Amino acid sequence: MRSWRALSVCLALALCVFGSDMVFGADEIKIGVMVPLTGPAAADGLSASNSVKLAAEKVNAAGGLLGKKVVLVEYDDRADAKEGIALARKLIEQDKVVAVVGGSYSAPSRAVAPIFQEEGVPFVAAYAVHPDVTKAGDYCFRNGFLGHVEGAAAAYVAVNKLKAKRIALLTTDNDFGRTLVEGFKRYLSKAGKDVQIVSEQVYPFAEKDFKAYLAKIKEANPDLIQVSGYYFHTGPTLKQAREMGITATIMGEEGADSPKLFEIAGPAAEGFIIVTNLDRDDPRPVVQNYIKEYKERHKIAPDMVGASAYDAFMLIADAIKRAGSLDKKAIRNALAETKDYDGLTGVIKGFTPEREVIKNVQVQIVKNGEFRHFWVVTDPEVITP
Repeated sequence: MRSWRALSVCLALALCVFGSDMVFGADEIKIGVMVPLTGPAAADGLSASNSVKLAAEKVNAAGGLLGKKVVLVEYDDRADAKEGIALARKLIEQDKVVAVVGGSYSAPSRAVAPIFQEEGVPFVAAYAVHPDVTKAGDYCFRNGFLGHVEGAAAAYVAVNKLKAKRIALLTTDNDFGRTLVEGFKRYLSKAGKDVQIVSEQVYPFAEKDFKAYLAKIKEANPDLIQVSGYYFHTGPTLKQAREMGITATIMGEEGADSPKLFEIAGPAAEGFIIVTNLDRDDPRPVVQNYIKEYKERHKIAPDMVGASAYDAFMLIADAIKRAGSLDKKAIRNALAETKDYDGLTGVIKGFTPEREVIKNVQVQIVKNGEFRHFWVVTDPEVITP
């Protein structure tokens, strides 16, 4: 009995002096992951979750970080801002994570970014495009493209590669769509090209029937249609457009970058072009090994959401290694100093002072039901936020 009392006293003293993290979980490093695993964005959330787990397994198989095992603390934010805020608090106050992968959409990401900033927890948004995410402060980074950059890249492809003269814009009415179309129009206004926007329409996020919008587009007779939306928007759009006899080139962006697109659109997806974060034909081993392993494990092709989340985790892991410490400020500083990192979504040249990623924009085209290499945007004026 006395020995148990003595042990209890010693444990209590240790907790007081060293803190619970020094007694329990001393050989673990906790990294938070926020993903939408339920709701309309569940397919994207699952892709991000699966990919971060692959990345963590790779790191742990190589000995972990600083001699410690990485433990992922994952929560489903349902792509909802209010849910995200509660989970951010939980990751900080209960789970004591050292950093967080933002594997979710713009609405929850921009809601939680100020919380992580206030608490000094490094936060890397994998693919959220809204500018407010990084404007929250110097602990908030973006590995995916700022929406204005991706939108500008789409316009760059439209006029310089596809030689479009008459363009129709069809945009989902949320942070994602609005930011992308702003970037698209901004590039056109600066480019001085002889290009005309012949139709501009916005549809509700919950829209499924695009025939009325497409009828107006058909009447405007564009040679290119820029569709800013997610795969569950773009899939029906492609199918309905071709059924209506619209033959114009249709281009989208990373929201359409999902194998689910092919299930929805079927043959109508052939020739569809997107600006995105992942080049499936990139010969580098980091890319081809990831694609091979993901397909073998999950029986489905990976997408840019997963690849971006993988990179977000690996950037944090790389920063921890270079910092040689779990001090959050040291990790933040190491992230800011990232240079020429060989990422899955391309060589990450670094981050701007506003913590926006600098890397090439990939352009993919659908051939035989798969995304394949089409082009790459390297112009510094376009890819640099």
